[in-house]
This record gives sequence, structure tokens and C-alpha cells, in this order.
Amino acid sequence: MLIATHGGKFHADDAWAVAVLKVLFPDADVIRTREQAKIDAADFAIDVGGVWDPATGRFDHHQKEFNATRPSGVPYASAGLVWRDHGAQCVAALALRHTGETLSDDTAQQIAYAIDVDIVQYLDLSDVGVAKNAPGSYGLSAVVSGFNPGWLDEQRLGYGEAVDVYRMGQFMRAVEFLTDIMGNAVRYRVGAMLAVTQVRQAEVLEGGKLLFLKNAALPWSSIVRKEMPKILFVISHSLTENRYILHTVSVDTESFDARADLPETWAGLREADLAAVTGVPDAVFCHTGRFIAAARSYEGIRTMARQALDAVEQGVTVTTYS
Repeated sequence: MLIATHGGKFHADDAWAVAVLKVLFPDADVIRTREQAKIDAADFAIDVGGVWDPATGRFDHHQKEFNATRPSGVPYASAGLVWRDHGAQCVAALALRHTGETLSDDTAQQIAYAIDVDIVQYLDLSDVGVAKNAPGSYGLSAVVSGFNPGWLDEQRLGYGEAVDVYRMGQFMRAVEFLTDIMGNAVRYRVGAMLAVTQVRQAEVLEGGKLLFLKNAALPWSSIVRKEMPKILFVISHSLTENRYILHTVSVDTESFDARADLPETWAGLREADLAAVTGVPDAVFCHTGRFIAAARSYEGIRTMARQALDAVEQGVTVTTYS
């Protein structure tokens, strides 16, 4: 298996596209060239060759007649073209590698769509000149561009073969970097998907107002906001820190506003000061924003949760959603 892409300076879109194919074909060789005979002989031609034909492994977007865009109107470059045809397979492979989960075709495709929206389209926008970076003032496209040799490298190495060898090494470093980003994106989304079941099955306490999660690393906030309108507080067990955490439930992703705040008398207190107010000997802290508090024992955090619920019942405004 041979993957060809262009020589010279590389960009995030060609590096991402090669990274996708290397996930699927890890033993494939990569060449960087503009010699048409070598491009024609390759199994895949990425960002070079003047042809877009997925059936024959051709993924260039520089030809004059090329005008493919996403349904959203965002134009394709090589990253998006390869992801469009091979992204779901790449997601499935990375999910199995990083989580041990075998995804259905539909689930893999949905995750691929989400990653396109969050990452890949920005690489394409940067490459075709619609957006400067991907996204932000020092986004992913700029980071990948930084792997290219600069003039100081060329001055040190001399021009010609030495700098080409160095650039190839840097290109493969960029490919490995982007592969890690892909893996992280897939692992996060698969983890979030699996967490939904655990959050839905978690123990509900205190008349339906308190949720207990045995693992603080579970991403719970979205499912609680959407499906559990009566939950005012969440207890989670931090396995790494060996303590129990009491969380408020934010009303949306853009705000610290909560369905109910922790008691005002706890704000900013730590250790002995918080223990004196709560009567919980192993109380650890309460954030000044009153959205999180902790104790070292389950019994301690349950006591603090009951106090927080009592404070709500005594007149704190609570927002609930159906």
C-alpha cells in the first residue's frame, strides 16, 4: 500500500488525510512528491494529482472544476474529502484500539460527523483560505504548520535532499500528532456514549433530588440537564483523589447558573472552617462560587447534601425544567 502526497511545505489538511489512511493501513508507505508517474502508481493520492475520485483513491481539490461542499456550505479540502469517505472506518478502528468497543456502522458514522463539525471542517476552511486558522488565533492548522522547517532549519541543513529528509520526518511527526488528536476525539465521544447508560442507572436519593455516581470521571451534566429535571445536586466519587464531591446542576452549558446553589455560609471555606459550619469532620472545601464542595467520606458528603437540600427547602430559588 502506497500513499502519495505533495512535497514541499505541508499543511494540516494533507497531514490529517494521511493520518486517517495510516490508521486504516498502518503498514502503508508514504511518499511526498509532485512527479505524476509516482502519484499515478500510488494507491492513494492526497492533495496532489489533480483528480478527485474516491473509488480510485484520488483526493485532490485543486483542480479548476472542483466545487464540492458540505451540506452546510463549508468547502472541502483533502482532509474533509478523505474523512468523508473513510472517517467512519477510522472512528471504528480507533474506538476498538482505544476503548475496546466495537461500534455499529451508524454509531461510527455519527461520531465521524461530529468530529467533522468540531475539527475537520476547520482544517479545510483554513486550507482553502476562508478562515485563517482552525479555530482561533493559534488553532490546529497553525500548530501543524509549525512542524515545517523554517529558514533557520534550511540554513542549518542546506537546501536539497537534507532538508527534504528533515521535512519528511517532520511531516510524519505531524501525522502522529494528528492521529493522537483523532484518538482523543474518538475516545471522548465513545466514553460519553457509554456514560449515558451509567448515569441513567445511577442511584437516586433524597426523594429524587440527589444523584449518586460512583465515578467522578463520568460525563454526567448533559444527561442530567436533559433527562432529570428534579435532580438538584449530584454526588460523585473521585477515585483518583479518594474523596466525594457535591456538585450543583447548571441550567445550561454556557452558564454557572444552577438549579440550586450550595449554602451561602459554605462559600470559600476549607477544612476546619467548613467542618465547623457543616458539622462534617472530614469536609474539605466549598468553592466561592458555591457550585462544588467535597468531603473525604461518603457519610460526610451525604450530610452536606442533606444540608444543601434543607437550605433549598428553606427558601432558595430553584429552577427546574421539564
